[in-house]
Amino acid sequence: MDARIQEFARLLEIMDELRAKCPWDKVQTFDTLRHLTLEETYELSDSIMEKDLEGIKKELGDLMLHIVFYSKIGSELKAFDIRDVLESINEKLIRRHPHIYGDVQVKDAGEVRDNWEKIKLTEGRKSVLGGVPHSLPALVKAYRIQEKASGVGFDWDKVSQVWDKVVEEIQEFKQEVDRAEEDSDKLRLEQEFGDVMFALVNYARFIDINAEDALERTNRKFIRRFQFIEQGAENSGKALHQMSLEEMDVFWNEAKKAGH
Repeated sequence: MDARIQEFARLLEIMDELRAKCPWDKVQTFDTLRHLTLEETYELSDSIMEKDLEGIKKELGDLMLHIVFYSKIGSELKAFDIRDVLESINEKLIRRHPHIYGDVQVKDAGEVRDNWEKIKLTEGRKSVLGGVPHSLPALVKAYRIQEKASGVGFDWDKVSQVWDKVVEEIQEFKQEVDRAEEDSDKLRLEQEFGDVMFALVNYARFIDINAEDALERTNRKFIRRFQFIEQGAENSGKALHQMSLEEMDVFWNEAKKAGH
């Protein structure tokens, strides 16, 4: 037997045993596992961002356990089992790759992505955007919305047009900022700021940058540099709140020079 199949079969057996004998595993439901699955997904994301291959392997195992766990619960409810889950994804992959399993011709990855979205509409989905989860983080959601709309042809022709839209939205936001000084309309400000963010995400997509990843890398860079300031303050015997901004800037610039 293929070693991969052998280990997967072993996991299924372990899951059956845990569900039958472990007091904690016995009482889990879809609902109780949901937040744990989200946590595991973010832990996988952390490992990917840190390029920690050992961590990626570990977190993938944790997610695999969750998939098997959900499938076990599904089988107990007589709704589906792991075979149904695997059969479903196998059939979907074949159906959505007609350039591999059919006679469709594609020239690049972009056409593959566009065909994927078009095929979804033949599967009963009423809206191109129907598959975007409501609970996705806003930056990720904006990217996926734009990507899906682009897949059916609703997109700009040139990257310069997208940048012009960014500039336009920034100008409109600035106008609202100036006006808000008079009437303090926070909702209007928020809407215009949202438009700026959406346009920037779209521009990032056009130049092949994932806005979520870019912002997260900046978040991590800021944390590293700020912690360098904290360490510098501690080494100098000062509390951070007792330091002037100029003093903190000295450590900040040191952090930049050190590559943090």
